[in-house]
Amino acid sequence: MTGEKKPFIILTGPTAVGKTALSIQLAKAVGGEIISADSMQVYRHMDIGSAKIRPDEMQDVRHHLIDILDPWEDFNVAIFQKLAKECIQKIYERGHIPILTGGTGFYIQAVLYDIDFTENEEDTSYRKELENLAAQKGNAYLHGMLKEIDEPSALSIHANNVKRVIRALEFYKMTGEKISAHNETERKKEAAYHACYFVLTDDRDTLYKKIDARVDKMITDGLVEEVERLKRMGCQKEMVSMQGLGYKETLRFLDGEISLEEAIYLIKRDTRHFAKRQLTWFRREKDVIWVPKNEFGLDARNLEEGILAFMLEKLEKKGICAII
Repeated sequence: MTGEKKPFIILTGPTAVGKTALSIQLAKAVGGEIISADSMQVYRHMDIGSAKIRPDEMQDVRHHLIDILDPWEDFNVAIFQKLAKECIQKIYERGHIPILTGGTGFYIQAVLYDIDFTENEEDTSYRKELENLAAQKGNAYLHGMLKEIDEPSALSIHANNVKRVIRALEFYKMTGEKISAHNETERKKEAAYHACYFVLTDDRDTLYKKIDARVDKMITDGLVEEVERLKRMGCQKEMVSMQGLGYKETLRFLDGEISLEEAIYLIKRDTRHFAKRQLTWFRREKDVIWVPKNEFGLDARNLEEGILAFMLEKLEKKGICAII
């Protein structure tokens, strides 16, 4: 243990790499509870496209921040951070170790470094102005505005991530400071916990094959039917929840914009691109312990056990398992 900081475990990595199964084994080994760091699994009724863990797969390990919102409710990193910190406190009170698991790097960073999110909920006029501008002139126009005032942010935020683009513009308007500079300052902060930060990886070809297979399984399991139900519930493409990978493409198919074959192709392509961006993000992070599955040289049956043993060894060296 270091000072008064409490033990904290992070298990992340690109989509489809195998975080979910490993996180359960890790939690059982160290007496942990899992907090989902996923921007889509918070939503009820969105199970297939988010690759959400099912209750019968949890093996009696307590999970948090799954199925807590309806698809029409708002969700962002500041809300996630608040809820995650509440979960962490309760987990410590039960004498367990929190394990933050998922692939949303910004969410992980927000909790690990206790990033300060300056929000102005009282005056939302500029936010509404930007939302109207995006609706009238398109996402690219708004992204161009951001590029003019904060090019680093424009490079890191995709044009279609309108919510983050608006937040960056709003932050600049409100403070006169670039949000990229603010985030860089926050990133240099010392971690709020005595943490072990694992990033699970695999070789690219294997990972991409897993992504393609996962998408095919989602279609077989009923992704189209799931999105049809969401449409009947009133979900529309403008909602944050419906911007998730798999959902927005399937919605375009159901709206007659593209064929199902095109939708599947786009989901696979964009998920591969997303995995690449995830790895780029994690390479920038401090004190990361890389866990490359392809370098363990074990057969499939023993792979998980070998990786778990490696992780437990790292945890013991850091003193994080000392309380167990």
